[in-house]
Amino acid sequence: MPDAVAVKQEKDLALSPTSSRSVTETVNGSHKFVIQGYSLAKGMGVGKHIASETFTIGGFQWAIYFYPDGKNPEDNSLYVSVFIALASEGTDVRALFELTLLDQSGKGKHKVHSHFDRSLESGPYTLKYRGSMWGYKRFFRRVALETSDYLKDDCLKINCTVGVVVSIVDAPRLHYIHVPDSDIGIHFGALLDNQQGSDVVFDVCGEKFHAHKLVLAARSPVFHAQFFDDPAGQSGDVVIAGMEPRVFEAMLHFIYRDILIQDDAMTTSSSPEYSASNTLCSKLIAAADKYGLERLRLLCEAHLCKDISVDSVASILSLADSYHAKELKSACLKFAAENLGAVMCSNGFEHLKENCPSLQSELLKIIAGCEEECSSGGKSRSVWAQLSDGGDGDSNGRRVRPRL
Repeated sequence: MPDAVAVKQEKDLALSPTSSRSVTETVNGSHKFVIQGYSLAKGMGVGKHIASETFTIGGFQWAIYFYPDGKNPEDNSLYVSVFIALASEGTDVRALFELTLLDQSGKGKHKVHSHFDRSLESGPYTLKYRGSMWGYKRFFRRVALETSDYLKDDCLKINCTVGVVVSIVDAPRLHYIHVPDSDIGIHFGALLDNQQGSDVVFDVCGEKFHAHKLVLAARSPVFHAQFFDDPAGQSGDVVIAGMEPRVFEAMLHFIYRDILIQDDAMTTSSSPEYSASNTLCSKLIAAADKYGLERLRLLCEAHLCKDISVDSVASILSLADSYHAKELKSACLKFAAENLGAVMCSNGFEHLKENCPSLQSELLKIIAGCEEECSSGGKSRSVWAQLSDGGDGDSNGRRVRPRL
C-alpha cells in the first residue's frame, strides 16, 4: 500500500498546473551625432560617408552614417543620406529605429523619421549581418537643408534612437532573496583604520603607517617577496624612500578598499600651471609600477586620460612611458598624432623632444598609421597638413577629446 500512496502523490504533482510567460520588448538607447564643418564635407563624393563613434545598445554596437553628397548615384547629390548601421557581429538583429535632424532655432520643429509609436505592418526591421543599414537615401534635399534652421554655424545635429527587440521567458519565482553588494572593502578598510592586528609599520618621511603583512602580500607581489620570500624576514619599521606620505596613504587606501582617492585640490589640464607629474594620480602610477599594483595603475590611467589636452599631452605621455602605463601612452600618442600641429607648438613638446627622443619615433609610427587611414577615407584631413597651419585651432590649450 505505501507504494500505491507514492504513485498517487506523483500523479497529483504531475497534474499541478505550471506557467511561464514569453515577453518581447525593446531595449532602447540614443546617440547624438554632431557634424561640424558641413560645408567642408560637401564634395567628398557620392556614396562616401562621415561616421559617428560606435555606441552600444541592446548588446550590439551601432554607428550613424551621414552621406553629404548622398548614397544614391542616381540622385546626383540632390539629397543628403542618413543611415544607422550595425557595427558589431550579429545575425538577424531585429530593431526599431528613429532618426531625428534637430532644429537648432529653438522652435522644436525637428525632422523625425521613426519606427516608434506607429503601426508596424511588417514588424521591426531585421539586420542580417554586420554592416547592414537602415535609413534614408533621400533624407533631406540638400538645397533646402542649407537654408534651413537645421544647419547652424556650419553644424548639423542628428539624434538616433535604437530599440533592439529581445524576448525573455518570465517564469514565476516562489522565493526571492536579495543579495547586497560586497562589503569586503568596508571591513578591510576598517581593519586599516583601527590598526587591529597590524604587524608592520612603515616610516614615510617620518610619518608612521600601520598595516598587515598578509593583506599587503595578497595584493602586491613586491610586498609578498619582501615579507615572505626573504628568509631573513623583515624586522623593525619599513622605511619608504622617495614617496610622499599622502601618496603612500592613498596606495594603502586602494590596497585595502580597492578605491582610488582623487585629489580635487590639484590643478586641471586647463590650468596654465598644470603639470602631470605633480598630480596625485601621476604619483600613484609610480607607486603602482613600483609595487606591481596593475589595477591601481589602470585606474590612474583612466583618470589621467580625461585630462589629455594640447598643453598636457606631452607631459602625460612622458609619464606614461616612464611607468609602463600602456593604455595611457597609446591614447596620448593617438591624440598627439591627430592634433600634431597644435601639440608641436606647445611648451610640453619642446620638453619631450629634449628628454624623451625615443617617443618621437613612436609618434611617427602613429602618424604613419593616421596617414594610411586618411588615404582610405577614414579621416577628412591629413595630419601632415596640420604642420603647415599650426593644427586645429587648439594651441591655446583647450581640451580636445581623445579618440581611443
